[in-house]
Amino acid sequence: MAAVTAFASIAIPACNEAERIGACLAALAVQRDLHGSPLSADAFEVLVFANNCTDDTVAVAERIARLLPQRVVVAEECLPREMSNAGWARKRAMDLAVDRLEKFGNGRVVMTTDADSCVSPTWVCSNLCELAKGVDCVAGYVDAAPSEIVMLGRGFLQRGRLEDTYLRLVAEIVARCDPRPHDPWPNHRVSSGASLAVTVEAYRAIGGLPARPLGEDAALTASLEEAGFKVRHSLDVTVQTSCRLSGRATGGAADTMQRRLTDLDAPCDEDLEPALHLTRRALCRSFFRRAWRGDLDADTFSARVAIPPYLIPRLRAEEATFLEAWEAISVASSALSERRTLRPSELPREISAARLVLAALRTESPTTTTFPSGRHDREGSGETELA
Repeated sequence: MAAVTAFASIAIPACNEAERIGACLAALAVQRDLHGSPLSADAFEVLVFANNCTDDTVAVAERIARLLPQRVVVAEECLPREMSNAGWARKRAMDLAVDRLEKFGNGRVVMTTDADSCVSPTWVCSNLCELAKGVDCVAGYVDAAPSEIVMLGRGFLQRGRLEDTYLRLVAEIVARCDPRPHDPWPNHRVSSGASLAVTVEAYRAIGGLPARPLGEDAALTASLEEAGFKVRHSLDVTVQTSCRLSGRATGGAADTMQRRLTDLDAPCDEDLEPALHLTRRALCRSFFRRAWRGDLDADTFSARVAIPPYLIPRLRAEEATFLEAWEAISVASSALSERRTLRPSELPREISAARLVLAALRTESPTTTTFPSGRHDREGSGETELA
């Protein structure tokens, strides 16, 4: 529990959130440690960044702030039109929070959540405990608010249950095929602004939150990994977020939910691929890690995934990062570049396939898993066909 002594600042971007900011702040008011004791009032502070609001967000936040044991700072700004979006608002909120931490010299962690979300009672403590294990960033697990998602109908709920079932299987496949010591199974594969925590040192090292209208959360964890920092996708850090169909960001989560509610068989997220193809990609990425750091012959890897033998040496000469090199490999290899997004109607079959894959993976260690190759290379070879 010593990790709880690390002071943190929690950044919450809020645009016209008068109806929901109260519940968001109330969830932070009742934070406790893993043994049930309330966190001290000086364990963290909250910064609400009210941007471009035309409702009573500021008034509501200030009224609730007077009730909280923690210090709450409400900063109000009108961002210029080109920056008036979810990504820039979160960046500004986190930058202000980090500035305060550095100014007062008593904190090393910045966290962020959404104004329409409610963190779990141990959210702060669980984030700090994960960081105390030596990682630089924690991406929490996001659930839909139960009382809201059930109101979207039986079909929508059933779709969500199928996707969640497959996501759990996929996460284990990836963790077993391409294990990361700092992000072991059980884990998940989502980086959401509804639950992120990062050390000030790592945040500053990458120049802060990447500036973009959408997808700033996933861009943050990608940038950290590019720079060699460790990201943990923790199932112990949880938050519930709203299921509203009218969002603040065009193309954001609300638009996605509206599209799926209209068409229950609308395509799933891009990373939900067929199980066998996803397994092949994960195995190849694991073997490429070894080739990239020199533990596996690069020519052997290149031949197996059908890429030009000069590609890896060229990427090294260009001083590409691992993620940049992997992206180039994925594009160059026909076996890896073929990607197909699933629809919910396909998930029962893929769930069955994923379970068969895991049955094989659970009997093997990552170091003995068969190197994936083309179907013509395996025919008659006696190798287990995982992908």
